[in-house]
Amino acid sequence: MKHLLSAGDLSLDEVMSLLDLAEQMHDVQSRSIKKLPALRGRTIINMFFEDSTRTRTSFELAGKWLSADTINISAKGSSVSKGESMKDTMRTLDAMGVDAFVIRHAGSGTVHQAAGWVRASVINAGDGQHEHPTQALLDAYTMRRHFRDALGAEPGDRPFAGRTVLITGDLLHSRVVRSNVLLLRTLGARTIICAPPTLMPSGAASWPVEVTNDFDAALPEADIVMMLRVQRERMTSGYFPSEREYIAGWGLTATRMARMKDSAAICHPGPMNRGLEISSEAADAANSLILDQVSAGVAVRMAALYQILGGEGDVA
Repeated sequence: MKHLLSAGDLSLDEVMSLLDLAEQMHDVQSRSIKKLPALRGRTIINMFFEDSTRTRTSFELAGKWLSADTINISAKGSSVSKGESMKDTMRTLDAMGVDAFVIRHAGSGTVHQAAGWVRASVINAGDGQHEHPTQALLDAYTMRRHFRDALGAEPGDRPFAGRTVLITGDLLHSRVVRSNVLLLRTLGARTIICAPPTLMPSGAASWPVEVTNDFDAALPEADIVMMLRVQRERMTSGYFPSEREYIAGWGLTATRMARMKDSAAICHPGPMNRGLEISSEAADAANSLILDQVSAGVAVRMAALYQILGGEGDVA
């Protein structure tokens, strides 16, 4: 695997290989000394042109725990702020012998373009409203562990078969939903997407999902309820009348939690708008996997870096 640009590029075997490797990396994460020599001598540049806490930190930790040399670059601190094109900046860094770029950018499709500019590997850490493949992988990792640990599925089973994942929220501006839809199709899950009509992406009816605006009707069917953030920073006009009306129709409240299956779990990729798309009762509930998702982020990104950069050595 040279690049990781889209969740749709991964075959089932590749997905399962990454998730299995992430299991081993998660064990490393729980050690007192979290270091493997697997990527010693490799250089990774994290280029984040949008704000990020979870993704940027987890990629940096992943690289360091694999013994790679990691360098963080933001638009403000690079020559891009002086007017240099992103292409020239990347080609300059690539000429220094960098092994991989991890890129987050506001422009949809920019990371795909960047992969054609350099000889190094490129990992998509989120491009505009397009995709966020490592987020979908860590979501899948978290869900798989829930299906196995809480529901008793055996490791050799296909834990997503027969499972329903309900994704609700600001789908229009979300790159997470697009990557999750592609990955869940590969894994064989049933996916339902739900949003107000104004926040439903155009063309969603052609996606490999079921589409609804009725959160209350879909909620009892879900094994995983994934809430997505209302991205107010991307909204240039009113997409719903008021926060109160959004909560009434699509917020995961304590009342709605009572309608979920007893075995269902709650996910949210973060950051959360507590009291809007998700209540504090739901975010902090016993069946919330939100912190598990954060923990999984480092393990999954370690697995991705290891696979892409041809890591060597024992990861057990």
